[in-house]
Amino acid sequence: MTLEEAQKRSPLKAILIVLIALIFIVACSIGVTLTVSGGEMFAGKRPTNLGIESGKLTACPESPNCVNSQAQDAQHKIDPLTYKSAPAKAIADLKTVIENMERTKIITESENYLYAEFATKLMGFVDDVEFFLDEGANVIHVRSASRLGQSDLGVNRKRVETIRAQFNELQS
Repeated sequence: MTLEEAQKRSPLKAILIVLIALIFIVACSIGVTLTVSGGEMFAGKRPTNLGIESGKLTACPESPNCVNSQAQDAQHKIDPLTYKSAPAKAIADLKTVIENMERTKIITESENYLYAEFATKLMGFVDDVEFFLDEGANVIHVRSASRLGQSDLGVNRKRVETIRAQFNELQS
């Protein structure tokens, strides 16, 4: 390689080194931020509109990252959980299922309502999941919604179906 060729390549090498350094700095910054935030950088704020109002859970937003057994539209609709036991056993079984799932924290519970937060392992995204036991219909209505973002890649729907399967095992 001639001196002239080496001088032409030097600026490209320098640019490459700077780009690699910048990527490294950004990656380190994200890592430090996640460590300092306890992995909750993307947790968002806990909603203030959750709970039961006139026998209904909060409606889903327009975004596709929510399912609700009381919704009427196909995008958000999911079947409620059904139970055959006494209502107190149904809620106890549901609580057992939730407590045995990873990265889950029960925030509120009563004889006919459970509210839990589910966090993702990597980035700490939080989903709010509510259950309302409707004794008259022998069902437990459910709402599962992502706090942040637009799409959840079907995670909320899959979670409810996983809970349903485990709950049904305890109910049989």
